[in-house]
Amino acid sequence: MGVIAGLVAALAWTFASSLWRGLSTSLTALELNGLKNAIACALLLPVLLFLPWADESQALLWLLISGGLGISLGDSFYLAALRRLGTRRTLTLEALAPLLAALGGLVVMGESIQGQAWVGAAMVSLSVLLVARQSPPDSTRDRDRSRSVQWQGIVLALLAVLCGVSGAAVSRSVLISTDLTAWQSAATRLLGGLLLLLPWLRIRTLFPKPRPNHRRWPRVLLATLLGTNFGIVLQQVVLKQLPLGIGITVLSTAPVMALLVAAPEGDHPRAAGVCASLLAVSGVALAVLA
Repeated sequence: MGVIAGLVAALAWTFASSLWRGLSTSLTALELNGLKNAIACALLLPVLLFLPWADESQALLWLLISGGLGISLGDSFYLAALRRLGTRRTLTLEALAPLLAALGGLVVMGESIQGQAWVGAAMVSLSVLLVARQSPPDSTRDRDRSRSVQWQGIVLALLAVLCGVSGAAVSRSVLISTDLTAWQSAATRLLGGLLLLLPWLRIRTLFPKPRPNHRRWPRVLLATLLGTNFGIVLQQVVLKQLPLGIGITVLSTAPVMALLVAAPEGDHPRAAGVCASLLAVSGVALAVLA
């Protein structure tokens, strides 16, 4: 069930990322992240109202911290990278997470990872290098500008990975030591992400005016339901049932799934880009079979 949940979560994140990428808005990455977290918390309000604060106050506090790390900071860096790199390349860079998660699970949580899983994680990480080496457009002026934007996106994506894995590690340590459900864990993490973003939110963020003849709310709601609510609940199922390194590896199948949305975004991957995505998923398969 953990593997299936991870694959479905990766698919949900892929389509949600494409929706966010195509959203026409003047909101910054921080504001956009705050908006989606506010909507997600509103949708999970029944769960938030009945959290067991009396019995699990320390665990819930750690989940709030986990949400601040992985959702508030991690998703803000991710959305900023998404605007610079596109869905496919950003998700491929996110595939560096399995290696960091495997190291974190081994060092911090004492989890045992077999050699085959390490090879899989290394293959996923190698796909990141292939993406980073992809050359920008042909024009010299465009090339210089594009290279600068690309490296900004790479740095932001790596920061997103670091924050995301740290938040996931905290979340897993809570899930395996308490009886909290995936819904309770997801709702608490989203609340933690929202609380840290509140200083950056303004009225115009919560109620942005749509452009003429262009309604954005259906896209925002669908992206939030897919990536933030549905995706994070499934992520908690994965973190509860699988070791950190293996769980994050399964969740990192998004690069190949991102090939489904590459063409509609105007992203036409070269051979190296396709190889990077296939390499990432091959590494995931090795890790899962281990």
